[in-house]
Amino acid sequence: MLSVLIPTYNHNVLPLVTALNSELLELEIPYEILVFDDGSTEWLEENKKVGEFPKTTFRRYEQNKGRSAIRNALASSAKYAMLLFLDADVMPVSTTFIGTYVQTIKTNKATVIYGGVAYNEEKPPIENRLRWEYGSNREVKAVSERQKRPHFVITQNVAIEKEVYLNLNIPTSNFYGDDLVFSQELKRKQIEVLHIHNPVYHLGLETSQQYLEKALSAVKSIVALEKKGGIDNDFTKLQQTYLKIKKSGGLGIFKWFIAPKKQKMEQNFLSEKPNLRWFDLYRLLYYIELKSDPNA
Repeated sequence: MLSVLIPTYNHNVLPLVTALNSELLELEIPYEILVFDDGSTEWLEENKKVGEFPKTTFRRYEQNKGRSAIRNALASSAKYAMLLFLDADVMPVSTTFIGTYVQTIKTNKATVIYGGVAYNEEKPPIENRLRWEYGSNREVKAVSERQKRPHFVITQNVAIEKEVYLNLNIPTSNFYGDDLVFSQELKRKQIEVLHIHNPVYHLGLETSQQYLEKALSAVKSIVALEKKGGIDNDFTKLQQTYLKIKKSGGLGIFKWFIAPKKQKMEQNFLSEKPNLRWFDLYRLLYYIELKSDPNA
């Protein structure tokens, strides 16, 4: 009935598999857990133990292939028609997490089901604060809010029919921004997404410096994906804001006003209280700069 697919890279996936296995054994449904390691250099001994669980397969690749390639390998290897993708750095909020998905699958015709994400309420150390603030305030959304833009899905916690997933046109090259392509493909193919409240805690918080660098990489990916036709030029709020400013003729004024504040913004992002509004403007400035660079 269900193939639980977990890609991992330099993360201890043993606690997650332990929790999932405990619930799955009680449900008494046909299932498997596949964990594919994408060339990790850390947690090797701990993750090998994953293969000792019943109906669980652990496979390690020597070379890093990237998230999309590993997910494609997982999906292709799955034996059941319904796939549940989970990132290695998550943990179900509810002890009936799998049961909720199983019941939803049985009672609904949706081919894609998104359970949502949660963050611990306790603030992390200052060095991880930016990622926590962004996740808590931008990624955590009620079902009613998510339904307004139903095709935006974070693949760290999503169930999808195997046939549907394998028919999505997602590049397997190593790039940052595969969730955007995944969401765009769902929208282009007009695939219905059912949103439910069945979140996982996102536990793997990068440092603020690391997340800042990832955020800029994501912006760069948006520009690259636009050029390749991977996403529409108005798919994200960032792109939509850019188009509005461009239409009004205000790109130059925006750059003139925001650019001198970049250093102050960067200092704030590494502080105890990162300003997410500044974070939006910072990323938008970078997007504008990339769009104006013919070599970007």
